Amino acid sequence: MEQVTPVYILSGFLGSGKTTLLQRLLEHWKALGERPAVVMNELGEVNLDGLLVEQSVPMAELLGGCICCSIRGDLSTELATLMKKESPDVVIIEATGAANPLEIVDGVTETSLYQKVELKGLITVVDAAHLLELYRAQQGQTYRLMQEQIRCASVLVMNKTDRITEAEALEISAVLRKWNAYAPIMPAVRCELPVAELLSQAGGVITEPRPAEAKAGLAAGEAEPVGSPETSAHPTHDHVMAYTHYFKHAVDSHEFEQFVKELPRDVYRAKGIVSFSDTSSRFLFQYAYRESDFMKITPQGEVPDVAVFIGEHFSSGELRHRLLQLEMSAIPRPVKVRRGL
Repeated sequence: MEQVTPVYILSGFLGSGKTTLLQRLLEHWKALGERPAVVMNELGEVNLDGLLVEQSVPMAELLGGCICCSIRGDLSTELATLMKKESPDVVIIEATGAANPLEIVDGVTETSLYQKVELKGLITVVDAAHLLELYRAQQGQTYRLMQEQIRCASVLVMNKTDRITEAEALEISAVLRKWNAYAPIMPAVRCELPVAELLSQAGGVITEPRPAEAKAGLAAGEAEPVGSPETSAHPTHDHVMAYTHYFKHAVDSHEFEQFVKELPRDVYRAKGIVSFSDTSSRFLFQYAYRESDFMKITPQGEVPDVAVFIGEHFSSGELRHRLLQLEMSAIPRPVKVRRGL
């Protein structure tokens, strides 16, 4: 089985310190023997921030527009091309400060329908002093956009804390917690912080070098048992933006439709490609606003069976547990034949 490549989104308003953090992330991964790649977005026609990134790191550039607006459709194409051409171990998307993270999430999960990628987390860098100023004014598009970037984050880097007092730091922390009750808050100066801990808080990625055999992925066709410790533990409402599930087995169509109908309200969109055990066709499914739709398709090339769920504060562990149950229940059981005496 091919390795599923983790993707991180790096968000934050203009001048918050995103590119500085990007450099620290790249240095961390390279020190572990990983091969990172970058998708970088600039509103202008020249990628000035890209000049600061080491040339040995594969990069895709989206210039002349905001990644979530005029060139949003290019994101999934660029990401898929980068994956196919470079085969990176991890991808980081640095969005322009004017980008709405929810639209970027949609572009990344679109790619996961035909590439083995999984959105692991959304890291938002906050300029503490700037946010304090905007919060006290509480007006303007910049204020509302920063609110959205903070609300969507799976981890918050409260940067430039050297420019505020202890009392102001407490005030900003309270604002961040008010807008996002789930994301861990990590204070920093010039984005200096333990990167391994940051990635673990954001959704988890390799924090130790992997042996070559581990990079090849798990053995094909071996489904993890439903009763494993990872899935049988009490589900936690970890703040995830998206959960991607790659199916190893077909599922029963009626059971899957019922599963989609019973999705938690915190999941506000889902999509994917599935094979059903009770029909030979493959289907594209879409779910939004509590309504679902299934369409018979014949994909070209090698397209995996995958489901992507987008929302806030839902339990990815519980969804994974239910989907593994669906897969296991659809596997034909061997018929025992009684032999005569």
